[in-house]
Amino acid sequence: MASPDGASGVGGSPEETELSITLTLRMLMHGKEIGSIIGKKGETVKRIREQSSARITISEGSCPERITTITGSTDAVFRAVSMIAFKLEEDLGAGADGVSAGRAPVTLRLVIPASQCGSLIGKAGAKIREIRESTGAQVQVAGDLLPNSTERAVTVSGVPDTIIQCVRQICAVILESPPKGATIPYHPGLSLGTILLSANQVRG
Repeated sequence: MASPDGASGVGGSPEETELSITLTLRMLMHGKEIGSIIGKKGETVKRIREQSSARITISEGSCPERITTITGSTDAVFRAVSMIAFKLEEDLGAGADGVSAGRAPVTLRLVIPASQCGSLIGKAGAKIREIRESTGAQVQVAGDLLPNSTERAVTVSGVPDTIIQCVRQICAVILESPPKGATIPYHPGLSLGTILLSANQVRG
């Protein structure tokens, strides 16, 4: 007969259950930041993938902004975000002579369905204020939707440690309140013409 301990172990603790959830986080990045994350011959992104065990994809295209998508268990995603934040600090914080001029704040732009932004802001801005106060990071939710999408940019800035805490809290809110209705994802720099053109090429 199974002992009571054995029985309770089957379901796993709430923490364990949370780690098995698959999380997808989309971030908007500029060319310089993308270069920093990819590294020489893609070495940096390869190392982040291996060490975090998250799937990381970077949208193709020659436009100045690209979308970096991180998918995996919540734990893997946070590890990847942490490595990205520290890498950006390292590259952007170093002056021209390679000497770090103090800790420059790092900024990450998360792309989140607008239907989830209400939960993130909270009643009269209470939730977002709580996140700012408890993490010490700056958090701004854009008022406008990103072009041709139902997503908004959420900008998080601070030193990597505070950013990671902040992203964890934002993800907790997102996981609690799934998006409502269909989400039209944001594609940087694509006009409708380009999308139609690429769709035709695929068919041909």
